Amino acid sequence: MSENKDLENREATLDAVLDGLMSRYLDRVPDVNNIVNAMKAQGIITDRHDIENDHIAFRTLGVKHLGIASLEKIFLHYGYERRDHYTFLEKKLEAHWYHPPKPTLPRIFISELRVGDLSEEAQRILLSYTNEVTSDPVDALDLDSAEQVDTFLHAALWRLPTWADYQVLAAESEYAAWVIYNRYYLNHFTISVHNLPKGYNTVASFNDFLEQHNFILNTAGGKIKVSNDSKLLQSSTVAEMVEADFAEGDVHLISGSYVEFAERRPIVDDAELAPGVYSREQLRDGFEAANADKIFESTYSTQTNQKR
Repeated sequence: MSENKDLENREATLDAVLDGLMSRYLDRVPDVNNIVNAMKAQGIITDRHDIENDHIAFRTLGVKHLGIASLEKIFLHYGYERRDHYTFLEKKLEAHWYHPPKPTLPRIFISELRVGDLSEEAQRILLSYTNEVTSDPVDALDLDSAEQVDTFLHAALWRLPTWADYQVLAAESEYAAWVIYNRYYLNHFTISVHNLPKGYNTVASFNDFLEQHNFILNTAGGKIKVSNDSKLLQSSTVAEMVEADFAEGDVHLISGSYVEFAERRPIVDDAELAPGVYSREQLRDGFEAANADKIFESTYSTQTNQKR
């Protein structure tokens, strides 16, 4: 197979994997379609595909055979490049972001819980589930098969957790509880607001639009999270509460996924260029740990209680 043909096949496979992630995410997060419909009704867009997806995010557990080292193999195979590393001391997390092979594709953000930093009880509970994974599951995949990868990203890696275990984990790390139930389900996708029409192309103006339509925003660290250089501004909705089936027939509402919004400003301002004319390469890239730290809390009870 020629190099160009191989590249084309990988791009097609990646597109199918991303479509699979988004299709399940759209079904699970009503806010997405509700926001899109509100944007269409307002004349901001004509179709969902008019929205640029800034990035998608995954959560993982830092244990043997799993974590960032495992999951990233999928996206590295498709041409993504690992970039900056981030540490979140209080939340006991590590993360990397990944630069896409084409500017039309979303960046990827993968975080990982430092399980060894949790209490002995929390570690015991988590490992009782993750020890069921006896080898790196990504190594068993044909990464050129979109069907295999899509199935894997939405498949159970361990038995269904009990409500009691979930509650113990949530009391110490809501991130741990989220992952033990949701696994690799897409944590969020992100609307690039800087490419929207004037009047909606800043996080501040888009937040106003969202709140006018009764969407509830994450208030941790303020509704707008601003990077140190003031060139990356982010906000997010509060995670959807989803009905979850636990072991032994228990059913409870828990936090699912949410929607994020990002405004990337030019690295160097050019007065001759109008908003939306800048290429992705001319805009602030990467992420900001302080912003991400508060965005994580979109699934935390301090925020989701707003929806109860």
